[in-house]
Parts: sequence; structure tokens; C-alpha cells
Amino acid sequence: MSRNIRNLSARKGLEDNLFERLAETAQPEGADFSAISEDFLVGKATAYGNASFYDFLNPEKAGKKAFVCSGSACLLAGTQDGVRQSLCTHFAEKEIGEVYCLGRCYENRAFHVDGKNYSGQDADQIPAITGGEKIESARYAVRSAGSGVLTTQAPGFDECLTQLKSLLMRDREELLREIEQSGLRGRGGAGFPIGIKLAAVKKEKADKKYIVCNADEGDPGAFSDRYLLEERPHLVLAGMALAGYVAEAEEGVVYIRAEYPDSIEIQRAAIQRFNALFPFRNAKGEEVRFKLYVFKAQGAYICGEETALLNSIEGNRAEVRTRPPFPAQYGLFGKPTAVNNVETLAALPFVCQVGGSAFKMIGTEKSSGTKLISLDSHFNKPGLLEVDMGTPLATVVHDLGGGFKEPVKAMHIGGPLGGLVPVSKINDLQISFESFAGQGFLLGHASVICIPERFPMAQYIEHLFAFTAHESCGKCFPCRLGSTRGKELFQKAQNGNYKIPRELLHDLLETLEKGSLCALGGGLPLPVRNALTYFEAELKQYLV
Repeated sequence: MSRNIRNLSARKGLEDNLFERLAETAQPEGADFSAISEDFLVGKATAYGNASFYDFLNPEKAGKKAFVCSGSACLLAGTQDGVRQSLCTHFAEKEIGEVYCLGRCYENRAFHVDGKNYSGQDADQIPAITGGEKIESARYAVRSAGSGVLTTQAPGFDECLTQLKSLLMRDREELLREIEQSGLRGRGGAGFPIGIKLAAVKKEKADKKYIVCNADEGDPGAFSDRYLLEERPHLVLAGMALAGYVAEAEEGVVYIRAEYPDSIEIQRAAIQRFNALFPFRNAKGEEVRFKLYVFKAQGAYICGEETALLNSIEGNRAEVRTRPPFPAQYGLFGKPTAVNNVETLAALPFVCQVGGSAFKMIGTEKSSGTKLISLDSHFNKPGLLEVDMGTPLATVVHDLGGGFKEPVKAMHIGGPLGGLVPVSKINDLQISFESFAGQGFLLGHASVICIPERFPMAQYIEHLFAFTAHESCGKCFPCRLGSTRGKELFQKAQNGNYKIPRELLHDLLETLEKGSLCALGGGLPLPVRNALTYFEAELKQYLV
């Protein structure tokens, strides 16, 4: 079915897109999919079923006027019960929903009202917010220690456009060699080299190719992509244009999560200026074409997985695809597609400007360049950091982060599927893919969420299982059922006399790891196993 929808949606492409039409049509009440059914030749039931997959389009979740952040950082900060109580003085309980992260982890107390995000002291001004008064939220600190590629050295908008035109005059093969030589690895979690992706798309023969920017930053604790989308939009778009030029793609999509309304607005404005550059002729006399689009996601963490994201753009349910084929061969609308994270694409202009060898000199042999790091509110100096790869984790925590505000026993680094790092390991790690992997962790997105000593580890594990169960696309049994069983096991162990059999838990984690189609179910066992390894003394009361 999904392949049929893909082919039907491809007829209209990105200009008149099925996913955006579904979003416009799926109003809280009385949605009528007749027009979509006729225009795209899909059944009404199919259109309804695809739309209802997404949290913000599901009619069962309609009527919400406010949302409380239930992400990991806000949970661990213990601030959200107070936020909900404040909202209840202005909204009925049934009008208040939940959202897993709003990217306000640096100060917590996060909530969403009338299309805008708020946090921190904004929670004390709910009467003014609901009364229509404009509230300016406090900004987060941005600091750089090292090369500062994306923060301190970034060119302004006009300079970036000038540099981009100059770079697009150069030979495609030459630019690809620079990108490959740089060793730039994907910053979204997997660490896959972008040069390999672009080369793979370039060599494919097809009438259309695409560049997709994965801006569905749903990892609780992460707000580095949000920073780039809002404060450095020109770098992201210039990176997409360069990727498109190298891979011979003429269209690109920035897919931004609905929970980032400011990012969507800023990107849409920036894209108008970028699209005005094209078409033009380069030094070889070739006509260079590239057109950018912004797509507003509709609430599905699984869209952070690249094939689920592609399905979403096509108007399908955001379910993970089996691979192979990989997106470089069979991607958006079945065409060769390079999907890359925001931070990865934002680094491309610098790589192409200074050269691959110069970029390779920054960082480590296997992890070149810099890395953005999100620090949550448990740090004395929360906010966003940019450090050279290879920077000791101790420097990040104690010097740049200023240490902890309260006793902390572990840091969850790299999102909900990242490694759970006990504070005893801080001195053993560097900010690099190989350092974290070598110690049994995962750098991932490099968001840092602190687990204070006061917070039970069993409760946090339950939260991770619950998060996965809520966000699973449901396509594969290990993730869909296994995450729910894990949540139930830890709930039961904490609320009664039940003890979890160790062999049963081991089998569950192994099934999730080996049987899941993607990293959502497959990655969950990592932090759980880290917790079982380093916090055995705390967890043994729940195990037998």
C-alpha cells in the first residue's frame, strides 16, 4: 500500500504535496477527505488512516489548547506538575495535552500555548499569555571552546550567499573530494560519513534526486538543531544547496518538527532568499537549479528515522522501511535521496570554504570537526556548547558546564537511545564517536540530560520504555510489543511485590536489539543495560 501511495503522491511532487494536504484537511472535527481522495486517487479511509497516525492530526487528541512538556529533562527537573497546575487555572483538564520535548531543556518548566513555546519564568505569566500579551522568553547561553565553526566563525546571511555562489562555480567532483577528505560524519546519531551518502546519490541515474534535511529533533534534551535553524538558518540552507549541487539533486526539503514553531517561521523566510538565487549559470556554463521547501511535521518522534521521515513527506504513515534498498538508491518518491541531520549540513559551507584537509585537522582522526552539545538545567552553566571533537568530557562538565547544581549520579548522553554514563566515567571519555563507543556508550546527538541522585533509576528506565512505546511506529513487533512489556515490568516491580526475572529482561532486551527494524527499538537496550551494569546496587531490589 505505501508504495502505491508513494507513486501516486510523486505525480504531484513537492509543490502540491499529499502530506501537507492531509495536515490542512485533518481539522479537529468534521474532516472531509473527499477532495484529497479525488486529487491524489487515494481512498478516504487511507487518507484518514495516514493522517491519524500523527499526534497533532489524530482526532482522538483534538481539542487541546495547551501542552505540557513531558520530556526527560523536564521530568528529571521535577517542574512539570507545577506547570500543569498553573495551566489548569486557565484551561480545562481535557484541554491540556502532553508533548515529549519543546527544546527548552536548559531551563525547564516548558509548555506550549496557542502556537508558541514557553519555559522558565514564562510559567508565572500564563494569565498574560492567555490574554494575548507577547512574552519574550529568556535566551539560552551559547559558548564555544575551540574552533567555533558553527558559532563564532559563521558568516552572516549576505556573506554566506556570496560564498555559496562562489562555491557553486566550482567543479562538482572537486567539492565532493573536499567533503570526502574532511571526514565529516553525520551529527544526528549514527555518525555515517556524509561524503559517502552524497557520492552514492550522485552515481545513481534518475530523472529526479532529492536532498532532505532531517530537522525532526525529537530527542529529549537536545536543542542544537533548534539553535541552527533559528540562529544560523543560512548555514543549513547553504549546506543543502551544496549537497544538492554535488549530488546533482535539484530539490530539497527541510522537515521541521511542529514543536519548533519559531524554527519553521524563520526557515520559511530564509528559504525565500535562497530560492531567489536559482537558477544561474556556473563557470562551466551549466545551469544550476535548486529549490527548497519547508515541511512542518505533525508530531511523531519516529520521523527522526530517515525512512519514516521520507514516508511522512510522501503522505504515508511514518513507518520505518525495510532496508535495503537504502535512501541513496530508493528514497523520497522512490528516487535517490540524501538524508542528513541539520548540524551535518550546516558544517558543509565551512568544509567547502576552507577545504577538507583543514577541516580534518580539527578534532580526532576518526571524528573530525566540532560538535554542538546541549546541557540541561542541572548544570550551573546550562545552554549550548561547541567544542572540538576530542575535548575531554570532564572539560565539558566541570569547566564549560560549571559542574552540577545538585548531586548527579548519571548523565544520559545522546538522546533516549544514547548511553547512560555514570559520573564515575566522566574522566574516561572524550567527545568523539570512537571514545563513547569504546566505553560501551553512544555519543549520538550529544545532548546531556542529568539524572540526579534523588531520582530512582528504576523510574527512569520505566520512562524510557514508556517513551519508546508511545513513539513506536508499530510496524515491527519487537519494538511495538517489547517496549510496552518493558514498561509494564518496571511499573509492576515498583508498585508491588513483583521482581523482574533477569533472564526474562535479558531476553526482552535481546529481542528489541536484534529484531527491531530501526534504532528506536534497537537502541533502547543500550541505556537500560548501562543502568543495569553501573547501578546494580540500586536496581537489584527489583530483580531476581
